[in-house]
Amino acid sequence: MKVGLTYDLRAEYLAAGYGEEETAEFDRPDTIEAIERTLRRLGYETDRIGNVRQLVQRLAAGDRWDVVFNIAEGLRGVAREAQVPALLDAYEIPYTFSDPLVLALSLHKALTKRVLRDLGLPTPEFHVVETEADIARVELPFPLFAKPVAEGTAKGIDARSKITGRTQLAAVCRRLLATYHQPVLVETFLPGREFTVGLTGTADEAVAIGTLEVELLSGAEPDSYTYVNKERCEELCRYVLAPPKWARPAEELALRVWRGLGCRDAGRVDLRADAHGHLSVLEVNPLAGLHPEHSDLPILCTAVGLTYEDLLRRIMDSACRRIAAAPAARPRVASGSGR
Repeated sequence: MKVGLTYDLRAEYLAAGYGEEETAEFDRPDTIEAIERTLRRLGYETDRIGNVRQLVQRLAAGDRWDVVFNIAEGLRGVAREAQVPALLDAYEIPYTFSDPLVLALSLHKALTKRVLRDLGLPTPEFHVVETEADIARVELPFPLFAKPVAEGTAKGIDARSKITGRTQLAAVCRRLLATYHQPVLVETFLPGREFTVGLTGTADEAVAIGTLEVELLSGAEPDSYTYVNKERCEELCRYVLAPPKWARPAEELALRVWRGLGCRDAGRVDLRADAHGHLSVLEVNPLAGLHPEHSDLPILCTAVGLTYEDLLRRIMDSACRRIAAAPAARPRVASGSGR
């Protein structure tokens, strides 16, 4: 089986003049090398494609693949993670991980929270600040937490993100609006323990593979898993398997989220507890990082005794099963009125 690889290589964007934070979600060369090496060990033929523009060029040249292993994050737009899957759908080329609808929804944290709320799943109360005028309309009790509505890798989250008063709220929202050119999600701050649940599979076949607790070490930015804490996780964070008291409800909730949103193949759900120990959903990540040592999902797999090869085998097995079960594509209809 021929597997194409789509991804955004951070070094390429840095060489083109983009900034460190701007490219934070993109992949290092050793991530692509690890994925390709592992897929080949699993018996697949691989072909590196690259980002969405490079995919367009390859498709226009007539290149095709049996399946595409897609980890491309995209650069522009609130639906940027959906760009590669949407293009592959148009060409009827199957791919790993979630579809364009799920990827576009999950990147927009406020829309995700509205769907979760409709599903009856717990998520912190929130308000979306689209303009400076909206700041005065925030009526949630302090402390609050603010972040860009459609960023990943904790971009826009730092020690100032926990907010204790009106003056700070206005300053933080104005800064985020000006910096990220997108709405700001303001939500109730949860002071409890933070967890990430790893999942593999799709629909009824989805399983939780484990739950990691994220602990901040001395020197880390306080209160949350910030951009700096993630970038320097090896020195600022500790990841420990959650005890059963926390893991069981965390994994039950994460599976309800995963199935409710229609996520596929593998990813993570991030949770945090309130002052009473009740878990709520912070974010859903259906396109999780796959660096073998630096990304949360492979770190979790290592902690529960799954190898990197085990993880990629699960991803490919899940994708291949649902591709095989999908209805056959309809014959294309010739252009014209048909009359």
